[in-house]
This record gives sequence, structure tokens and C-alpha cells, in this order.
Amino acid sequence: MRERYFKGPVFAVAPMMDWTDRHCRYFHRQLSRHALLYTEMVVADAVIHGNREKLLGFDPAEHPLALQIGGSEPEKLAAAARIGASWGYGEINLNVGCPSDRVQSGAFGACLMLEPGLVADCVDAMKQAVDIPVTVKCRIGVDEQDPEVALDALSDRVLAAGADALWVHARKAWLKGLSPKENREIPPLDYDRVHRLKARLPDVFVGINGGLKSIDDAKAQLAHVDGVMLGRAAYQTPGILAEVDAAIYGDGASLIDERSAAEAMMPYLEAMARRGEPVHRATRHMLGLFHGRPGARRYRQILSTEAARRDAGPEILARALFEIDRTEAAAA
Repeated sequence: MRERYFKGPVFAVAPMMDWTDRHCRYFHRQLSRHALLYTEMVVADAVIHGNREKLLGFDPAEHPLALQIGGSEPEKLAAAARIGASWGYGEINLNVGCPSDRVQSGAFGACLMLEPGLVADCVDAMKQAVDIPVTVKCRIGVDEQDPEVALDALSDRVLAAGADALWVHARKAWLKGLSPKENREIPPLDYDRVHRLKARLPDVFVGINGGLKSIDDAKAQLAHVDGVMLGRAAYQTPGILAEVDAAIYGDGASLIDERSAAEAMMPYLEAMARRGEPVHRATRHMLGLFHGRPGARRYRQILSTEAARRDAGPEILARALFEIDRTEAAAA
């Protein structure tokens, strides 16, 4: 994993609360062999004291895979990072970008942009605890901060503490007056600010996040930075992930189409059904797979309604795929 940061570009799917759980990541892996996947943010206290199988469990097929942790206490973050590494994650990422109220109340997330020294202490403690990369995901600033000053201040402190990479969401976070959803849309994007950071730090991995909607957007950013991270676009229109291996990594051999990726989920859904786990926990992440294609609306309807039944199994996905096939054949 460490070499990946310095050998060629990196494409990542952003950590997203309530979205990038283990079922989502397994599905995304069917579309791209090489994309770097992130967990939802897990609070350090939960890692230490909670149900680790539920919070940290993953399928080996999900690699390359990183664990994102939230917290602001160096000792707890070090302990959580150590646990994460022992579970087999290839990277530990510290959340310094989430603007949600519950994150602020815990004194971590985007509000830590105001305390670069504390973030550096956290990174230092985590680096001493593990021998895998420790990275930071941040904003360009919060509230009234000047992004020219705030981003440099945080970056310099965490890099001096040993951070292996920076992922920067190219917007401010407004902790006062905007909801988490609004914070993903209203503050203006400033890609140039992240490009200037990379130009100032030529030997440091700098990745960019925020508002990127396509693989073409990603490729354009890679002219300026080392990595690109897509969030909502990758989740809501996951079919674009099928382009990643060829377009970003030059691996045309792993090209896959959306239907083949869906079929690859059949054994996974069957295993879920056998152990009594509702299959809609996985199929909910697949709703946007055929976005814009004939039959996509009916496909979504079937997965949204029938997969929620208690006795649902992989046959629900087969029925939804049949609607895609039937509609496309009629259109032809």
C-alpha cells in the first residue's frame, strides 16, 4: 500500500457515512480491481469498545482497503489504529473533514482544522502505533479561516508528524449555519487551492475530493495532483467505476460491464440469504448501476421493494436484471 501512493495515480471511492459499508465496498470491487476503497468513518471509541466484527469486518476481496477513523485523542486514535492494522487494513485515515453536528460535539472532524497542533499529535501517535500508512482527509478550511493559511498550516504540521498522504476536500466547511448535506454542496469548490498545495509539496502525495462527477473529471485533476477521490458520483452512478481500471490504471484486461458486475454479486447475495442477513443491505447500494439505461427504472423498483422482503434472495436481482435485458431487447 505504501508504494501505491508514490507510483502512479490513485483513484479512490470516498468514505461516506451510511453508504460505504462492507456490502457497498464488495459491490464496488466487482466494478474495479484497483480503486482504493474506504470504510465509513468509525469513531475511535467504537473501534476500541464496540463490536469489531460488525464495525471492522470485511471480505478480503475488498483490498486495497483503508479504514477511516474519527477522534481527537491521540492515545485512543493510536489504539484504534493498532486494532485496524491488526484486522488487515492497508491504511488508516484520520477524518479532519466531516462537518456533521455529532462529529463537532465529539471534537473531531472538520472542526479539527482549527487545531493543527492537536491533529499533528494524533498523527504522531498513530504513526508510532502502526507500520502501515497513516493519512489525513481534510477541508481547505472552516468558517472564517483563510484557506491559504489554514490548509498550509494543517498540512505542514501533519506532514512533520509523519502523515503519508493528504486527501483534500476542495471546499470549506461551515460549522455554523449549514447542515452536513449543505456543506457538500453550498461552499464553493476551489480546486486551484489544492493544486497550489501540491505545487508547494511536490514530494508529498496530495489527492483531491469534492464535486467530481466522472472519470473525465478525475483524469483532468490528475494533471495537477496525485490522486482523485469520488464520493456521491461513484455511489449514485456506480457504473462509472467500470471505467477506472483502464482509464486510470491502464489495465484494460480487467474491463467489466455493469451486467457482469451485477451477476458477480449473485453468490454474495446467496451467502447473505443463507445466513439470514437481509439481502437489501447489499442491493440498496446497487440501485444506480444502470443509470440512464433502458429498464433502469423498473430495475430500481424491483430492488427497492422486493429485496426488502424477509425471504428475498438472489432471485430478486435476477428478476431486476431480466427487466434490463427485456427492455433493451425491445428497444433494439
